[in-house]
Amino acid sequence: MRAFHHRETEYAEKYFFRPPRLGSYDFGMPKEIEIKFRIENLPALTRALKQAGFKQLTRSTHEMNALYDLPGQKLRKQGEMLRLRKYGEAWTLTHKSKSKDGRHKVRVELETRVENGPAMDAILRALGFTPTFRYEKYRAEWSDGKGHVVVDETPIGNFGEIEGTPRWIDHTARALGIGRGDYITQTYAPMFFEWKGRTNSTATEMTFRALRKKSKNA
Repeated sequence: MRAFHHRETEYAEKYFFRPPRLGSYDFGMPKEIEIKFRIENLPALTRALKQAGFKQLTRSTHEMNALYDLPGQKLRKQGEMLRLRKYGEAWTLTHKSKSKDGRHKVRVELETRVENGPAMDAILRALGFTPTFRYEKYRAEWSDGKGHVVVDETPIGNFGEIEGTPRWIDHTARALGIGRGDYITQTYAPMFFEWKGRTNSTATEMTFRALRKKSKNA
């Protein structure tokens, strides 16, 4: 019986709490546990990551994301998300279930590599899905071998994500000088619309081009 529990624990740690690789592109991890935080000083965060023993896995890489939904915003109303992402030259399709928001965001995540992004877009449209929101960023990835921290430069500011086990997330946040009051459990779409409300922006997507165009017309 003890051996069974030991194997069960190893399985859970390997598949349910294993931190992601390459921008959450870990294809064996069904559960995502993470928090976001605002980055006020990017060079200071980079120094803190190095001091905490993190190594940079990828340099800042362009990423474009499109969220898809059915007529009537069925997925959004259920708290679910379907996303097609291009990170560098790699495409992935991701479905996320409704999150359980506590101190950390916890949700089941299913993800797979996609060989041809435009073809997948055509398939989704043929099935009745349409793109409802696009967001763009440059993402760099760091790891200490136990979990991951990503650094996102977005059109609405710089943000970080810490992903791993709950205890590791809190430990890492403290090491980086991030208090629990700084935790953000929202996704980028609601963060963008809150930013729109504060700034009175008329942009409809979180892309660098859309925000530059709106600022020039303001």
